[in-house]
Amino acid sequence: MPTEGLSRRLLFGRAAAVSAGLAVGAPLAEPTTETADAATIAPQDAGTVSISCTVNGKTKTLTADARVTLLDALRERWALTSTKKGCDRGQCGACTVLVDGRRVLSCLTLAATVNGHEVTTTGGLASGSTLSPVQQAFIDNDAMQCGFCTSGQIMSAVALIQEGHAGSEAEIREWMSGNLCRCGCYSNIVDAVTQAAAAQGSA
Repeated sequence: MPTEGLSRRLLFGRAAAVSAGLAVGAPLAEPTTETADAATIAPQDAGTVSISCTVNGKTKTLTADARVTLLDALRERWALTSTKKGCDRGQCGACTVLVDGRRVLSCLTLAATVNGHEVTTTGGLASGSTLSPVQQAFIDNDAMQCGFCTSGQIMSAVALIQEGHAGSEAEIREWMSGNLCRCGCYSNIVDAVTQAAAAQGSA
């Protein structure tokens, strides 16, 4: 076996292949570049899907890999970056958005599943320059510090008020428990949700 120009790794790989062939009586074959460097072979294409949905009142279309998440579609494909990527594992709630009025974790939701549906992010809550009651309440009660989790907190708050789960402080804490705040602004968040619920109830 000529060894001139071979790397040490490829030389040992060929020697192992020859030894294995002799052990089982298989015919010897010269390894190709593809078999010697199998790590460079691209994975099989999972296919693409076409998606059309309404995001914050505007029609959005996308042709993408079927494995693309709603979070990545929003941020990377449609440049709607108000939705944050926190843990990317469905544990922190920072990526919460509404799909047909129901809150979902966009990092665990495939973009293909929202085809034909309505998606709302914090960017779709305000009416012109007028903030929604929840957004305004978060400002009034200083219910944020670093702000990274705030968009997810706001979307969960919007949903729980619509669901009728803002009847007490204990109920608000329970139904907001899927949204983590590393800055510890929980008391202020509860105050904000309480204020927003009261404002919407009196509207």
